[in-house]
Amino acid sequence: MTDSSLDGAPAPRRILLVTGLSGAGKSSILRILEDLGYEVIDNPPLGMLDEIVTRAEQPVAIGVDSRTRGFDAAAVMAALGRLRVNPGLQAELIYATAEESVLLRRYTATRRRHPLAMRGAVKEGIEAEIELTARLRAAADMVIDTSDLPPPELRQVVETRFAPRSDRRGGGLTVALMSFAFPAGLPREADMVFDARFLRNPYYVTELATKTGLDTEVADYVAADPDYPHFLEQIDAMLGLVLPRFVREGKKYATIAIGCSGGRHRSVTIVEALAERLAECAGTCERPAKAPRIDIGVAPSDLPSSGTDEQGAWSVIVMHRELARQGRYRWRWASRPKEPVTDVVEGRYSS
Repeated sequence: MTDSSLDGAPAPRRILLVTGLSGAGKSSILRILEDLGYEVIDNPPLGMLDEIVTRAEQPVAIGVDSRTRGFDAAAVMAALGRLRVNPGLQAELIYATAEESVLLRRYTATRRRHPLAMRGAVKEGIEAEIELTARLRAAADMVIDTSDLPPPELRQVVETRFAPRSDRRGGGLTVALMSFAFPAGLPREADMVFDARFLRNPYYVTELATKTGLDTEVADYVAADPDYPHFLEQIDAMLGLVLPRFVREGKKYATIAIGCSGGRHRSVTIVEALAERLAECAGTCERPAKAPRIDIGVAPSDLPSSGTDEQGAWSVIVMHRELARQGRYRWRWASRPKEPVTDVVEGRYSS
């Protein structure tokens, strides 16, 4: 199951280090990778990482966390650095996380002891682990927040990014567009955050208060704000500048968050509008001179502008955090990856 590059030479063998917070889904991610054909080793001594990689003949996924013997963020970073200087390897770091309240709920449901909760206080263990792994989160190639991500969607995200491919095409950036409520906290995985609270609020219109930005009446009301078109165009232009640079730098996952007061009306409307703009291009749109548009498939400026080179393509995910928490919405693709995603089955998260 070895990938091949475009010139026929073997592509670098993929080595994934999977880490993160206990209870955030690291074991679930490893199981998905094992289903994809990776050789999976969970929690080996850090001193054995180089030997494991040397002996393996296929893509490898290695779980490392606070349970690992001799675990230390600096040691993990050093091991990752050694792997990355090897031209025959493509080493990446995945970090699984979830909100503290979600982790507490999962530990309560399973009645498991947190590995760092020496005195039995799960909250203390979570806080200690967040501090212990902060450096790894900051350096991760991909942060996966499973707080509102059901297991089937987690599988899709992992398969989309890490499924072995016949060549190195189609492995570009995955863009997540997320709506949220500022009072509920900023999405910790967000790369860019925009504030829509200055737009007029449908919440104060009786017939619209219980609806969401997914409803035409609400979307039309928000779009009728005189500042809405300019705000949307400015975000569009900013992403048109930034996303191609993300691709050029090799970034694999970017979260663009739009917030408002309740996370149900204005932010949802804008996320849906942006998703439509990204999806409608599909690598064939040309940029207007005065109003840059986001061109899926047209990535670094030094690639052909025809959209035929898929190395710069990106896929688009839509998430509405507050609606998901209320059970009113589920994660969806606005623009699917070039390669098909396999069927998924329901499951449960584990550490």
